[in-house]
Amino acid sequence: MKKHTFAAVGCLLLLAACSAHKASDSGDEEQAVTPVEVAVAKTAAISSVARAEAILYPVNQASIMPKISAPVVRYYVQRGDHVHPGELLAVLDNSDLQAAARESNELYKQAEANYDITEAATIPEDLIKARTDVESARQALDAARQVYQSREKLFEEGAIAAQLLQQSKVALVQAEAAFDTAQKHLQALESVSRQQQLASAKAQMEAAKAHYEGAMAQLSYSEVRSPIQGVVADRPLYLGEMASTGSALFTIVDISKVIARATVPVNEAASMSVGQSATISGPGGTTEGKVIVVSPAVNPSTTTVEVWVEAPNPGERFKPGETAQVSINTGEVKNAVVVPASALLSSSEGGEEVMVAGSDDRAHERKVETGIRQGDQVQIVSGLKAGEQVIVNGALGLEDGAKIKIVPASANSTDSAEGNRP
Repeated sequence: MKKHTFAAVGCLLLLAACSAHKASDSGDEEQAVTPVEVAVAKTAAISSVARAEAILYPVNQASIMPKISAPVVRYYVQRGDHVHPGELLAVLDNSDLQAAARESNELYKQAEANYDITEAATIPEDLIKARTDVESARQALDAARQVYQSREKLFEEGAIAAQLLQQSKVALVQAEAAFDTAQKHLQALESVSRQQQLASAKAQMEAAKAHYEGAMAQLSYSEVRSPIQGVVADRPLYLGEMASTGSALFTIVDISKVIARATVPVNEAASMSVGQSATISGPGGTTEGKVIVVSPAVNPSTTTVEVWVEAPNPGERFKPGETAQVSINTGEVKNAVVVPASALLSSSEGGEEVMVAGSDDRAHERKVETGIRQGDQVQIVSGLKAGEQVIVNGALGLEDGAKIKIVPASANSTDSAEGNRP
């Protein structure tokens, strides 16, 4: 009797254990199905954008230092005023320079008058004497020639001795030599002396003119003018204070455009070039520009490269010295396989992976190689084909081969869920 009772109790316990085991198995199967949200890997164009912090600078700047040291007697602009090239900004004390300029002007006028007198003057005394000597020598030559010719006839008639004819011939030769010497002296005076006198007078006039122009230049330095268009950023001195040639009297900045100077890693700089489109974002908003400088040298201490981006500054919203962010479009890949960034997971073996939702309602682990990232989109270089579904929500902790159930994207989800199916 006892044996039958124990057997009955054992059967009941075994039946209860089997029922509990079946119930447990059924619960495990229900827990293994994980609800997930998916997105379809699509083909699209994607741009590579490099971002970096930058400091803003004006497109042009001038620190205006006076060329003379003198007290400031008048200002025509204040800080914040807009100026144009050549505009008068200030005047320095110039009373001594005005006096020097007047003196130089009078000396120049005197030298100019002296040149005019020399150029239009009557013939100098030496020239008059030389011409008189030529005329006297010509008359003496004519007289000697007549005496010689007269004695030559008388000698032929036998009226005079040969000695008298010889004497007249010698006198003729001497008269010819004297006339030739007088002519050469006159020519020398006419061709050399007058030119030298004119050259000397002209040189004095030119020297006086140069001195006058120098004095006027010094006087003009007392007027400080703007070399560029821009805004007066600094004006450190008060009226009456001494302006020095070694210190800036004004600082003018042209902020019609701004230049953002950023330092980027060497590997990113390799894809940058002059002319690429870029964006500057800062306290003043956002403005579109382009890359104008990519430094050919690498900073050895930071292994970075300096890159300049120039952009318009409408309304002068951006201020020099501010910190901004530059975004540079370094290239575009057409027909790239693109997935949401939320689909990427870190692989236990290193690198990145995605979980693919298979047609068998299971998740399949897939190692991928990524490329360009633009916003919340990532290029998949290898490991995934366009049209495949990747899990964008619910993949964390999911094992390879786990059963899944695709559900619609939640209302507050910010991930893309194109291609979801119920």
